[in-house]
Amino acid sequence: MIRDATGLLVFALTLVACGDREPKRDATDAAAAATAPAAEPRKVGEIKVNAAEAVKYDPDQDVWFVASFGTGDPSPMGKDNNGSISRYKSDGSPDSVGFIAGGRNGAVLNAPKGMAIAGDTLWVADIDAVRGFNRRTGAPLATVNVKGAKFLNDMTVGPDGALYLTDSGLGPDPKTGLGHPGPDRIYRIGADRKPTVALQDSALAAPNGIAWDSAGRSFVIVPFFGQQLVRWSPGDSAVHPLATGKGQHDGVEPTGDGRLLVTSWADSSLNIVESGQYTRLAGGIPSPADLAWDPKTRRAAIPLLMAGRVEIWELPK
Repeated sequence: MIRDATGLLVFALTLVACGDREPKRDATDAAAAATAPAAEPRKVGEIKVNAAEAVKYDPDQDVWFVASFGTGDPSPMGKDNNGSISRYKSDGSPDSVGFIAGGRNGAVLNAPKGMAIAGDTLWVADIDAVRGFNRRTGAPLATVNVKGAKFLNDMTVGPDGALYLTDSGLGPDPKTGLGHPGPDRIYRIGADRKPTVALQDSALAAPNGIAWDSAGRSFVIVPFFGQQLVRWSPGDSAVHPLATGKGQHDGVEPTGDGRLLVTSWADSSLNIVESGQYTRLAGGIPSPADLAWDPKTRRAAIPLLMAGRVEIWELPK
């Protein structure tokens, strides 16, 4: 049980209308899963990780990086230096558990969330800072403090080589433990490592996942407190509607063929967006957070934040 007022349990109870319990599956569900057509998405692997919030695939090393808030009673906002990033092979087997760990080898890592790879640097969002580590050795390389940030959540590399980050605008609340005071922002960090606000807009509705969609030549941003997925290009003063989903969205990943994978806590699902249409691919995936995509194997690694694991799903061609 998490005792901290801004701990993981409060985080889930505050933000997730469906609660933190994994949906029960009856015999009918099991039978249906066993007889599912081969063309359906299927779960092919599982990794046990406590409080896993984000996964990033590294195609050069063919590994998954998994970011965790830590062990014990971790908090999504706790500056406890208890976070970690582990490395797993593409099949989910361990490669380097605790590859990067707060308080070890000079690393500082509190509550790591979304990650991005630029060159040999693995960047990770950490509450109100962005931290860089060597993706091959795990050595700490840089910390960029983002003044004014409340809850840095996900990040991606833009076409200009800069980092773009979502700030969900979450913060401590005396009544609920965790609220949404805002503002909702997108930050940009360029080569000078000086963070700037690239966009501030309430229409972002607690922006969570962000990805650069080369096919659509724009960023795709998914909201936690809204149903409208949006596109945005640097320089635009507003976002543009893309598709309408179930809400409580977390991760978004382009598949490389013009489609997008999106996770939703609202109905514990993995979804696909194509030509503005939002379609459910699989359910029964509780608290699905910031997923990653391996185009070579057509596999998605989905961290289940409240369930203590990462599930690997294979999508049909």
